Amino acid sequence: MHQWLCSSARWAGAVERQFLPWALAGVELGDEVLEIGPGYGATTRVLLERTAALTALETDAALAGRLARQLDGRARVVHGDGTAMPFADGSFTGVSCFAMLHHVPSPALQDRLFVEALRVLRPGGIFAGADSMPSLGLRLLHVLDTMVLVDPATLPQRLAAAGFVDIAVEATPRRAFKFRARKPTRPATAALEWPDS
Repeated sequence: MHQWLCSSARWAGAVERQFLPWALAGVELGDEVLEIGPGYGATTRVLLERTAALTALETDAALAGRLARQLDGRARVVHGDGTAMPFADGSFTGVSCFAMLHHVPSPALQDRLFVEALRVLRPGGIFAGADSMPSLGLRLLHVLDTMVLVDPATLPQRLAAAGFVDIAVEATPRRAFKFRARKPTRPATAALEWPDS
């Protein structure tokens, strides 16, 4: 059921008309964007219109191959893991992820994904996305599937721990939340330690 919904024209239309315009309102991802976890590509097709160069990183080899064939060179599709990204430091002006964080199998791995997102961003680059909040419908869709929901109340602290600044998280009655955060323009400096007198 979950796979059917995510690959449906109905979901693609909702993503294009409602979900991504809401999730990315006021967000400028820049001209070199990474999407983590594109799945069946509904969000990827919308992102193609928002950036000059798009890379999609998909952990499922079959989905990555399918998406690469469908996009036919309009985006670079890479089979790989968001918790150990195969990209150099500072490769992207923006990193995004939509309705996929709850598929990362543990909070520790989600935090590792946040650290990797920071690493592959250029200084000043934006990390933005959106994900689901608890509901009966969501639970039914994920029977026999991974579902580790992110609590939007604790997400700012988790993103700050990864090294992000200018963090904003907004939850809505539509059972979704969106977030954005920025990579600092210069590395954090360690606190000065004075010698004992």
